[in-house]
Amino acid sequence: MSHRNPGRWGAAGPAAPSGGACWLRVAPAVFVLAWGGNHFTPLLHLYEELGHYAPWQANLLLGLYVVGLAPGLMVAAAVSDRRGRKPVLLTGLAAAAAGSVLLAVGLHSLVLLGAGRLLAGLGVGAAMSVGGSWIKELSTAPYDQHAPAGAGARRPSLTLTLGFAIGAGVTGCLAQWGPAPAQTPYAVHLALAAAALLPLLTAPETRTAAGHGARGVDGPWWTDLRVPAVADRRFTRIVLPAAPWVFAAAGVAYAVMPAVVAPKLGEWATAYATALSVVTLGCGALVQPFVARIDRRTRGRALSIGLAVMSLGMVLAVVACLLRQPVFALAVAVVLGLAYGTTVVAGLAHVQAIATPRDLAGLTGVFYALAYSGFLLPTLLAVLLPVAPYAASLTAVAGVCLLCLAVVAGGLWRPRRAGPAGEPA
Repeated sequence: MSHRNPGRWGAAGPAAPSGGACWLRVAPAVFVLAWGGNHFTPLLHLYEELGHYAPWQANLLLGLYVVGLAPGLMVAAAVSDRRGRKPVLLTGLAAAAAGSVLLAVGLHSLVLLGAGRLLAGLGVGAAMSVGGSWIKELSTAPYDQHAPAGAGARRPSLTLTLGFAIGAGVTGCLAQWGPAPAQTPYAVHLALAAAALLPLLTAPETRTAAGHGARGVDGPWWTDLRVPAVADRRFTRIVLPAAPWVFAAAGVAYAVMPAVVAPKLGEWATAYATALSVVTLGCGALVQPFVARIDRRTRGRALSIGLAVMSLGMVLAVVACLLRQPVFALAVAVVLGLAYGTTVVAGLAHVQAIATPRDLAGLTGVFYALAYSGFLLPTLLAVLLPVAPYAASLTAVAGVCLLCLAVVAGGLWRPRRAGPAGEPA
C-alpha cells in the first residue's frame, strides 16, 4: 500500500530526469558534511598541546557535536519531509561551513571551538537524515531504474564513511606536516563545501513543498517530529540495541586506542591518530559493499554478525590496554572498523524496511541519533579514568556489547522463523 500523498505528487509521483546518476549530485555534499564532522578527530592531541586543553576538554569537544547532531537529525528530517530535501541540505552545508570558520579562528577559545563543533554536528545531522534519505530515494525508480539490490542503504552509508575517513586522513596529514595546522584543515573544508554546492543545486527534488505535513497532518512543522515507526517491534528489539555500537566502535578505535598507546608515540601522536581514523573507517568502507550479500547468505542476520565482530573488537581493545603496543592497537582498529561498516549498513537496511515513505527521513534520523550516542563513549571513559583505567571500563563495555548481541540475535531469530528467507527482519 502506498503512503504517498497524491495532493503533493499526483498519481504518478514526482517527475524524474532520465539516467541513473542523480544520486551522485547529492553525494558530494553528504561527503563534505561527513568530512567536516570527523576531521576534528585526529586533532585531539594537537589541541591538547597547542591549545593547552586537558584531555577531558579535548574529548568533550570531540563528542560535543552530538549535541548539534541530534536536532540536526530530527528537525532536519521533519522539515525536509514537509519542505523538500534540497533547502534543508543546503542549510546544513552552510552550517558546516560556518562551523569550520569558528574552528579555524578559535584555537584558544573553548567557547568558539564548542560552537564550531555544534554547527558541524548540525551539518552531519542533515547529511545523515536528509542526505541519506535523498540518496536512497534517488537510488530507486523512477530516478534510477537499474540500481542494484541494497543500493539505497549502501550508497548513503558508503558516502558518509568515505567522508569520515578521507576527511580525517587529509586533516591529520595537514596537521602533522602542513603549515598552520590549526587553520589549514578548515580552509580545505571550506573550499570543498563551495565545490559541492553546484551539483547539489542541480539535484532533482524528491519531496515538494506543500501546505500539509509530510505525514498528511495539517499544523506546524514540529508535529512531523513524531515518528510512529519507532514503536515498531522490529525497531525496538533489533535496531535499538544495535545502533549505539555503530559509533561506539569508531570512537574506541580512533579516540581511545591512540590515548592508550600515546606514551610510545612521541611526536608522531597526531600521525598515528590519523592512521587509526583512516584504517577504522577505511575497513568500514571496504566491507559495506558486501553486507547485503552477507545478509542474504545468513538469512537476514548481518546485524548479529556485525555485533559479534564488535564484541570481539571490544575484548581485543581490553587486551590492547594491557599491552600498550601501537601495532596491536592498529589491529584492534581493523576489527572495530569491519564491525562498524557491517553494523551501520545492516542497521540502515532494517530501518528502510520498517519505514514508510512518509517517515523514512524521520526514522533514519532516529537511527543515526542512536548511533551517534555511542560517540560519547570515549568522553565517558576519559571522565572515569581517575577511578577506572581503560582496561577496566572497556571490560564492562565488552560485557554490555555481548548482552546487546544476545538481544539482537533473539529478536532476529523470532521473526526469521515466520518470514521469508533473505528479507530483512
